[in-house]
Amino acid sequence: MAKIDTKTDTKSETARSARAPRKTTSTAASRPRRGAASAKSETPYHHGALREALLQAAERVLERDGLAGLTLRAVAREAGVSHAAPTHHFGDLNGLLSELAAAGFRQFNAAMAASCGAATTPLEAALARPKAYVAYAQAHPGMYSIMFRTERLDYSRPSLHEAAEASFAGLANAIGMMRQEQISGDALTLSQGAAIARAWSMVHGFTMLLLDGRLEDILGRLPEGTTAEQLMEAMLMAPVATKHPA
Repeated sequence: MAKIDTKTDTKSETARSARAPRKTTSTAASRPRRGAASAKSETPYHHGALREALLQAAERVLERDGLAGLTLRAVAREAGVSHAAPTHHFGDLNGLLSELAAAGFRQFNAAMAASCGAATTPLEAALARPKAYVAYAQAHPGMYSIMFRTERLDYSRPSLHEAAEASFAGLANAIGMMRQEQISGDALTLSQGAAIARAWSMVHGFTMLLLDGRLEDILGRLPEGTTAEQLMEAMLMAPVATKHPA
């Protein structure tokens, strides 16, 4: 029978103990690090996509909470990024509102173009733009409201200036088609300017009254089932009757 070397066994046990990882029950070791937790709570974006993500978040906040609820912190929280991110991309709240209004004008212009492209008759073409105008405002009341808040917007920003100019050019072109003449947005005759202002005033005024609920009284007095769209269509098609004094 072989003799057991107790010294060798003792050394082996000591070596195994040194190699084995120690288990710890410390609460500090088991607690997740704050930096890691906050990093997981934020949504990762590529640098180029973060700006667009912030604008999308701002639109959601605006439509949900109104202009009073739209702050840089609220947008950052909605997007799941640091509070400094909106400031880095837009400077201040007016900068964010200006870029958001530019996005609104681009959406609006696309809706106008799509509506005109779908028209199949001259009458449909004439009514398509004002209908799309009102439809966009009803679907995006918050965005529509800031697009015309001139005191809160910075029109020196190229994106806003270009988007607003494109919107005006679309309106001028539509009026030119109705008048069967070419209208340049840079230089208007008094008659052309009056036609553009008249059409814009009518549709914009109708839209604001509709959004504010001020047309409910009129709609309530009309035949049952009459819609706001039908009311606007009747307005646009009604001839202007002028009575001259005898």
